[in-house]
Amino acid sequence: MKKAIVIGATGGTGAVIVSELVKRGVPTIAFGRSNTKLKEIAIRHGNPAHLSLAVGDACRPDEIVAAVQDADVLFHCANVPYNEMASKLTPLGESIMEAADRLSMKVVVVDGIYPYGRRQMDFVTEEHPKQPHTKKGKVRLAFEQMVFSSRWKKARPMIVRLPDYYGPTANQASYLGGTLEAIANVKMSFFIGNMRTPREYVYLPDAAHMIVELARNEHAYGENWNIPGSDIITGHEIVRIAQQASGTKNPVIALGRIGLSLLGLFVPVMKEVVEMLYLTEEPLRLSGEKYKRRIGSFSSTKPEIGITATIRELQNKK
Repeated sequence: MKKAIVIGATGGTGAVIVSELVKRGVPTIAFGRSNTKLKEIAIRHGNPAHLSLAVGDACRPDEIVAAVQDADVLFHCANVPYNEMASKLTPLGESIMEAADRLSMKVVVVDGIYPYGRRQMDFVTEEHPKQPHTKKGKVRLAFEQMVFSSRWKKARPMIVRLPDYYGPTANQASYLGGTLEAIANVKMSFFIGNMRTPREYVYLPDAAHMIVELARNEHAYGENWNIPGSDIITGHEIVRIAQQASGTKNPVIALGRIGLSLLGLFVPVMKEVVEMLYLTEEPLRLSGEKYKRRIGSFSSTKPEIGITATIRELQNKK
């Protein structure tokens, strides 16, 4: 990897991948729509010479091409809101893949686990059947098929799949992001799904490390890769660790189908979460066996350490 461009650099996954690349000394272009937010990223990293900024619209392939310069790896971290996924996800991906195809680039697409549908293995490998039963799962599967379509003659894509995640850069796109942010800011918070069932989460800095390792491996392209989290953990344990780190015990309300539907009257994106609640009731746990076998050991920060670090950094941002 000579040089990288991160599309969606100001989002939850994009920002942490920029951080990992900059830390490694990789020349990096941070691409996003907001010049203000891009400048904040540069300042956060001390305005290093090997980080450059590019303002543009990822839905316009010409703007991506103009920003790429001599980068050889493109990280696709841009996303769309839940309530716009059906209409906007694939066109966004097509724009990015078109730009990458024109320039014969390697593409690392960051995605989630929705295409797998209901769990059919205790530890979900990359060979798990993709039988989505939800609207969003079907949209995400169509997105995967577009990424690996034969229409792209020169681009070399891979897809990396994350479970739900947390970390200082996580936002409302993550189930847990809003919960930890509210706890850090000493506000009443919501937890999506029941708080009793243990679930898998990945700490974003760990995910970024593994994703960049994959991007460096020439033989990883053309495939799907699972990025597993560390230990499974209940919502009650997450809240306990977060509240202990923040020094407060403000109420945390679990939101099920009824609560999300009511909240969705005022925040449309919340209504869209309802069909994905099966993942909080019948959680998937990703297998990291393929990664271990072909790439090496993976990063695995314990929840007590990762959640505490997240709360502290969120408080420092205030």
